[in-house]
Amino acid sequence: GGVCIAQSLKIPREPRPGEFEKIIKRLLETPNARAVIMFANEDDIRRILEAAKKANQSGHFLWIGSDSWGSKISPVQQQEEIAEGAVTILPKRTSIDGFDRYFRSRTLANNRRNVWFAEFWEENFGCKLGSHGKRNSNIKKCTGLERIARDSAYEQEGKVQFVIDAVYSMAYALHNMHKDLCPGYIGLCPRMSTIDGKELLSYIRAVNFNGSAGTPVIFNENGDAPGRYDIFQYQITNKSTEYKVIGQWTNQLHLNVEDMQWANREHTHPASVCSLPCKAGERKKTVKGVPCCWHCERCEGYHYQVDEFNCELCPINKRPNANRTDCQLIPIIKLEWHSPWAIVPVFIAILGIIATTFVIVTFVRYNDTPIVRASGRELSYVLLTGIFLCYSITFLMIATPDTVVCSFRRIFLGLGMCFSYAALLTKTNRIHRIFEQGKKSVTAPKFISPASQLVITFSLISMQLIGVFIWFAIDPPHIIVDYGEQRTLEPENARGVLKCDISDLSLICSLGYSILLMVTCTVYAIKTRGVPETFNEAKPIGFTMYTTCIIWLAFIPIFFGTAQSAEKV
Repeated sequence: GGVCIAQSLKIPREPRPGEFEKIIKRLLETPNARAVIMFANEDDIRRILEAAKKANQSGHFLWIGSDSWGSKISPVQQQEEIAEGAVTILPKRTSIDGFDRYFRSRTLANNRRNVWFAEFWEENFGCKLGSHGKRNSNIKKCTGLERIARDSAYEQEGKVQFVIDAVYSMAYALHNMHKDLCPGYIGLCPRMSTIDGKELLSYIRAVNFNGSAGTPVIFNENGDAPGRYDIFQYQITNKSTEYKVIGQWTNQLHLNVEDMQWANREHTHPASVCSLPCKAGERKKTVKGVPCCWHCERCEGYHYQVDEFNCELCPINKRPNANRTDCQLIPIIKLEWHSPWAIVPVFIAILGIIATTFVIVTFVRYNDTPIVRASGRELSYVLLTGIFLCYSITFLMIATPDTVVCSFRRIFLGLGMCFSYAALLTKTNRIHRIFEQGKKSVTAPKFISPASQLVITFSLISMQLIGVFIWFAIDPPHIIVDYGEQRTLEPENARGVLKCDISDLSLICSLGYSILLMVTCTVYAIKTRGVPETFNEAKPIGFTMYTTCIIWLAFIPIFFGTAQSAEKV
């Protein structure tokens, strides 16, 4: 609520040409700071106003003048428009009637003790006093019968009251000092004849009496009397000018705001600030050494305005609100069933499940036919189960994450492929062993019966399950909200993604065993590519493995290069 100084400029004692124009240019460097408080003599005030007029700044500056300006005409003469609205002060003064009566009664006869009075008499009445007069001989002679205020204009000097009070202050101080230092002594006692100025000053500061205007005369600890001022505003009304009293200061301010008027007839009170207030979400960057001048800087990114000078980063789970004055929770999203990223996979999964179910039903119906038995129906059922699980995992991947869903995702994520690749590996291994054994002897190799094949297959599958359960023990399944994945440059678009706590590395490790089975199966498919046409399963399996390897080689970089969870799923 105080006054802040944007600039403090000095007027040289002997200004050079263009000095006042430079001052106006300096003042215009802070265009929002329009109020100019001037402590200067009336000539410098006039030249400042002239420079402002040359710069065509009429109505821009709000002038505030000290008592050296007061209600004087000379500073504003021919500068009326540029000075309009200026607020000035004058010490509050009262005309002393006793002084008027005394001074009007002074004549050449009764005021001989004043050696300057004769010269004043000549100046005041425009006449010449005999041969010793100071004026030239063409002026009429004074008669001595002239009277002050009757034969000349008279107005009491405004500072008469203060001169009288100053004399009384000295008198009271000397009187009190004499009472203290020379009690009962007439004239100066030895103690008082040796006093210094500091001691006398302490008595002057201690006086307390009613002055010539009836107001108390006292001094504060700094030696200043209480300030009592009339406040004026220089106004132009219908081409006439005046200093209008708009208030006063007597220990507190009394201001009649409704009596004030401004240049350009502004209806609102003009403002003078070095810098305009910052908007919401902007911090003040102050100018060094000038606390009321600043630049406004917007809080960018995920920062919000914590106070008028600082921006801080919101917590990871929050973003700035619309006006950046606080942080709000980031919305949490998940893969929805109606999302295009869910609709297409679900549609394909349903078709796959229907097709797989149809094949299983067909196999069951023709279970004992030669063609079904020749295809290795036991491993075929395992293979179909794996395919069915691969399609079914789609629904778990889209379901709302919770501990149960996350647990099933870990179990079934690689289980379907493990079923499929384990069955194919067992089958290709069986073909390879049969033909390798046939090259050496006619004895059939071991473990080629359907039961043996199932044992081998489920042994391979059990390794996948053991790995998953170890994973459960080391890192129990739980859900997380990932705020980093969709932390966009624009905070309003940021989202937290609700998902299972399965890292990309953990996911690849979970599928790693299935990849190992696939690679091994591919190796056996290459080895059995030359078997007779009657074992026609070998070549289709080989073709399938080649294709699968290519798909996996494409899948891994695409998966790690994709940023969004929905796209990865």
